Amino acid sequence: MRLSPEEIVAALGAEVLAEGAAEPPRRATIDSNEAGPGDLFFGLRGERRDGGEFAPAAIEAGAWGVVVGPSASCRFVPDSGTNRQLGSWVFAVEDPLGGMHRLARAWRRALGARVVGVTGSVGKTSVKDIARALLPGRVHANRENLNTEIGLPLTVLEAPDDTDVLVLEMAMRGAGQIAELAAIAEPDVAVITNVGPVHVELLGSVEAIAAAKAEILDYLPPSGTAVAPVEAGELEPHLERVARQLRFGPGGDVEATESRVVEGVTEALVSTPVGSQRLHFPFAEAHNLTNALAAVAAGVALGADLGGMADRAAGIGFSRFRGERLELHDGIVLVNDCYNANPVSMRAALDHLVSLEAPRAVAVLGEMGELGPGSAGYHRGVGEHARAAGVDYLIGVGLPARDYDPDELVADPAEAAELLAARLEPGDAVLVKGSRSAGLEQVAEMLTEIQGAPGRGAGGESISDSSSPPASRGGAA
Repeated sequence: MRLSPEEIVAALGAEVLAEGAAEPPRRATIDSNEAGPGDLFFGLRGERRDGGEFAPAAIEAGAWGVVVGPSASCRFVPDSGTNRQLGSWVFAVEDPLGGMHRLARAWRRALGARVVGVTGSVGKTSVKDIARALLPGRVHANRENLNTEIGLPLTVLEAPDDTDVLVLEMAMRGAGQIAELAAIAEPDVAVITNVGPVHVELLGSVEAIAAAKAEILDYLPPSGTAVAPVEAGELEPHLERVARQLRFGPGGDVEATESRVVEGVTEALVSTPVGSQRLHFPFAEAHNLTNALAAVAAGVALGADLGGMADRAAGIGFSRFRGERLELHDGIVLVNDCYNANPVSMRAALDHLVSLEAPRAVAVLGEMGELGPGSAGYHRGVGEHARAAGVDYLIGVGLPARDYDPDELVADPAEAAELLAARLEPGDAVLVKGSRSAGLEQVAEMLTEIQGAPGRGAGGESISDSSSPPASRGGAA
């Protein structure tokens, strides 16, 4: 982090209780167990404990410095001989999380990197991962689920000082949270993948979700670009306040005029305002082609060369539990897509399951959480879609899954794994999907232990994602 201690003090708005090394810190962390030499530890306040309590342990582990709030700062008396012997910086602030936000914004500005902010109801993690691979130069992006009010500033603060592009995924669970993240990121390009009934229980309506996601648009500079789908739905009125736009999807500024899937690779001729380019994407899912178009549009907005993006497309990779393909015995294919679920991503995953053209399509579905009063209807709709798409055998996991009208309803993932092991037939294609709270990753783990798995196929990611790091305010989307 190429910031001097003086610049860090100014960004934090901190009182210095103890001084340490003159060189800058290596990274920021909120876990005292991970803190070590070169680290700047932020003692964040949690629901039950103040993380500042662990600042002495971080210092003992060799941390470069610690940031503590009022209740923990009393452990360090300014200008005391004891403090001078610590060898670490001690910064006292009113709110350590707010200080982390201010420091992350200062580092984002010092980097001078261009920033792509990505949000939306579904698809944002996939778009982020694809953009990370396609964009030129040194690209830094969120790891895992570091996309919340804690994860995003940590992502920025761990960006190397030679970063050319920051790709920052932004999650939310309520109004004002995207604005909070965008104020740190100050994006040059704002990608909104779509708006759907995700966490409608918390925000009340899809219109309210659209307004919350659109907060990112207010943080674009005058020269900034909004990237949005051709069919933007409830988002459309909000896009009117952005002059520069790129629309992706059929009939849009960035679209696939030709596409086909050959041996798990999607070959697409992509048309853009700066020309056309044939790209080969290492995935087969139709919804990931849509995600790729959004990422290409972000690249076009940044002036990236189409040929260069095509060359880098082979490097696209996705995380575990996001369309991860497992090869079991007897030619059985298991698609482990249990990171999260909502009505839009469920339909896309079911369509992909049927497109595998196996002798039987088997779906193991857990509940879709936080859908509000209409939850039962959303589940019924997904169950009807599964039947219409051609799913042959549907297992529901947990009581809310009864609304899928499954062939079998089981109580928990363990029972689902046992039932699958008994009912699977050679050549079956199996989808395992549900909200994170359903814990359906256990189904794949138990099934592979019961049946055995000779190997892991190519990984992919579904269009859904919503989570947050352990110390955040809760799950986000």
